[in-house]
Amino acid sequence: MKPDTAFIYISVGKQTLTVVDGNRNKRQYSISTARNGPGELLGSECTPLGLHCIAEMIGQGTAEGTVFIGRKPTGEVSSQEVLKEFPDRDWIVTRIMWLRGLEPGKNLDGKVDTKARYIYIHGTPYEEFLGKPNSKGCIQMGNRNIVELFNIVGVGTKVMIQE
Repeated sequence: MKPDTAFIYISVGKQTLTVVDGNRNKRQYSISTARNGPGELLGSECTPLGLHCIAEMIGQGTAEGTVFIGRKPTGEVSSQEVLKEFPDRDWIVTRIMWLRGLEPGKNLDGKVDTKARYIYIHGTPYEEFLGKPNSKGCIQMGNRNIVELFNIVGVGTKVMIQE
């Protein structure tokens, strides 16, 4: 699969992320979207709907479980000890695919801008919650799965998020 022909489809209702190439489904993953459901408004902690693309890919070559704050590795690797030490942290681990909205007024510009809201597809240390809404707006994936996805898509890959 080439990054320029891949397409990502995210179903909030089914809590799945599917990567397709042409008309053939290639891979499907269990994910977690926002606890607050779908929505585009800044500060809502909702997952934005509509057409997006991957604007930036962060974490190439880092270890599985690498902890990121402000899109920079902290030097920590997620573990039970680290999770207990920082229980209120919004955990972003392993890889980050930062999304940009492509629909002006819906998920691009102003108070609905997906990139300005820091909406990512990223790994989570809480894989037991995959398959049900659990994030603060982002799309969370299992760590092995996010590494696999990171290696088969690229900047510019289109991402459709629907209910």
